[in-house]
Amino acid sequence: MSYADIILPVPLQGYFTYAVPEGATVQVGMRVLVSFGRSKKYVGLIARLHDTQPQGYAVKTIEQVLDATPVVTQQQLAHWQWMADYYLSPIGDVYKAALPAGLKAEDGYRPRTETYIRLTPQYRNATALHIALNVLSRARKQLQAFTEYLALSHWDQFDEDHGDPFNISEVTKEELLNASGASSDTLNQLVKRQFLECYEREVGRLNHGGPYRPELIQPLTAPQQQAYDVLLTTMATKHVTLLHGVTGSGKTEIYIHLIERALERHEQVLYLLPEIALTVQIMQRLQRIFGDRLGIYHSKYADAERVEIWQRQLSDRPYDIILGARSAVFLPFQRLGLVIIDEEHETSYKQQDPAPRYHARSAAIMLAHLAVGDWQLADGSKPKAKSQKPKAKVLLGTATPSLESYHNAKTGKYGLVELKERYKGMQLPEIQVVDTADLQHRKMMAGPFSPLLLTRIREALERGEQAILFQNRRGFAPMLECHQCGWVPRCQHCDVTLTYHRQLNQLTCHYCGATYSVPTVCPCCETTDLRTHGYGTEKIEQQLRECFPEARIARMDLDTTRTRNAYERIISDFSAHRTNILIGTQMVSKGLDFDRVSVVGIINADSMLNQPDFRAYEHAFMMMAQVSGRAGRKGRRGLVILQTKQKELPVISHVVHNDYPTLYRQLTAERQAFRYPPYTRLVYVFLRHRTDAIVHDASLLMASWLRQWFGSRVLGPDKPSVAKVRQEHIRKLVLKFEPGLDMPRVRQYLLLAQQQLAADKRFTAVTVFFDVDPE
Repeated sequence: MSYADIILPVPLQGYFTYAVPEGATVQVGMRVLVSFGRSKKYVGLIARLHDTQPQGYAVKTIEQVLDATPVVTQQQLAHWQWMADYYLSPIGDVYKAALPAGLKAEDGYRPRTETYIRLTPQYRNATALHIALNVLSRARKQLQAFTEYLALSHWDQFDEDHGDPFNISEVTKEELLNASGASSDTLNQLVKRQFLECYEREVGRLNHGGPYRPELIQPLTAPQQQAYDVLLTTMATKHVTLLHGVTGSGKTEIYIHLIERALERHEQVLYLLPEIALTVQIMQRLQRIFGDRLGIYHSKYADAERVEIWQRQLSDRPYDIILGARSAVFLPFQRLGLVIIDEEHETSYKQQDPAPRYHARSAAIMLAHLAVGDWQLADGSKPKAKSQKPKAKVLLGTATPSLESYHNAKTGKYGLVELKERYKGMQLPEIQVVDTADLQHRKMMAGPFSPLLLTRIREALERGEQAILFQNRRGFAPMLECHQCGWVPRCQHCDVTLTYHRQLNQLTCHYCGATYSVPTVCPCCETTDLRTHGYGTEKIEQQLRECFPEARIARMDLDTTRTRNAYERIISDFSAHRTNILIGTQMVSKGLDFDRVSVVGIINADSMLNQPDFRAYEHAFMMMAQVSGRAGRKGRRGLVILQTKQKELPVISHVVHNDYPTLYRQLTAERQAFRYPPYTRLVYVFLRHRTDAIVHDASLLMASWLRQWFGSRVLGPDKPSVAKVRQEHIRKLVLKFEPGLDMPRVRQYLLLAQQQLAADKRFTAVTVFFDVDPE
């Protein structure tokens, strides 16, 4: 008897062993249907085959093999296992995150089919066709539909003596009904009388964009060519290389040349972007050059489309280029040669909930590291990637590197190539800082807008140019308050205030999604004087319409981009100048390229600078520098109006002068002194329970165990800034591990503490999870 170790979509550590039915043909990577527990059935995935019988329990047998060939490769399984180990996540959670839903259910994916029409066999010759036409002459509508079919299929031109039946065209039912004007009843009569018959054919859901006329790749400018040449030299010796290029320097053009080089070497390319909105512009550029060799993969695609992309990647005609957001790292690749991680600094690459809480940058680097050799390992064992030369190279691209990536580049772990000039010598935008504290004191602010910002927007509109306004908070107002007694509505399930959304006329919790009606009377003092405080993008939009009633204004945030088409419409309208002011959250800061944007307004820099996070200044610099880079990309020099009450902060000066090196030196000095990344590795331990006292006691117990093993590396437990989410109270432990520590041993201790807590009857309902390398 042979046995299979199977990954199940359950949040439990390890594999589950089942017996392989006698006579069944199975391979590693195939899906199987198994029973689990007393009554549940799951679709699992075979991770390993062996002949070692488990001891101590009755082994269940696989109920059904669902695939004829594997749907997951050995390389993917190795990648999943690394992700589970590194991020302290059950491999079942990795399985759930990796596979499209249609592949996780025995009948979850149904191929899309279309109904086609053809002649029944007895009428597929000239004599029989003449008989059919004579018979149908007494049924005018049926005759019209039948002759239209003959024309569409070219049967009316078929020469029985010299014709080739393979030249007959297939005709869909929809095509015939549209061309003939016949009703479905008329067509059904032709089928019933056995002149025609229907058949189903599987058709793909993927839109390949039809035929295209490939554009020539644009030659690189002298600075770009120099950077490209240095990149090729550097990437020859470094597995990972950082391309640090200022905004508007043309990094995408360099990517395109690298992609072309990879395709010439018959390699596949994975091109990662942090935000789905970005894929719209980049997709259009790449499709114009590479056509149907490009595939798109992200969560806004329907599940069935993602299944078809997955299956195509396993076929003998996979996409040569995959463009996608972070989930694209889970796709199968057969000959991966290049991974491009654009805007590598972006926090959107980090998955938060649910598990696995992976960072797509790290996961993509490991994916490239594993892309070596022949993956036909018969025993299903993990390959020893560290002992082999990596086949795929990784390029990190950004104008504002993460401190960790820049540190790795400066210390020699990564290669470093810099591109300091904008395309065609364009200047970086001028950044003017506006002291809103002084303007508010003098009552000169028009709501959230300084007089300078309004003037510059008006001038841009008069010149036929565009403006972008950045406010990193969605909704109308972050808070509603009773002016009489100070009462503020809060979420019943979370420890947060509710955000007012005027368009929906409701209060919303941005943590659990709960919605509430807007009160008209304060429940504490019964006054009706309820006022909004603060500005979200919705309120910015309203007040901007009052200032510029003639302007065509669009808003891009989570509320306006819930569908794939919404992203495309907003970006397309702004690119085509159908709108001339774009208001947005951090979505508008991420690599979008608009040729007429001359003014960018940062409404409130303080909301980013005042976050209780050791990365606050780093993230604030990145967002402000990136959104500033949207201005003046083509034509005249752009202008950025940066509004803040803290203009004396060094980080504001760094943004104004685009001085990343000084920011890096100052922040790394602080982090080295206080033992933060890149000088330590962080692991957050979160505990959750519906009763605060229970989670409090559980966190103290876990902290005591961890201190026995790790000593002063353990901080806490403490309440996080949001200490209750979805009715669960939260405690947090912070662990700081210095370089050189035995991390596999550290992970063993962390999982042991988790298991020990689960074994304590007082804490069986306490949820414990880890966040490795938190953002």
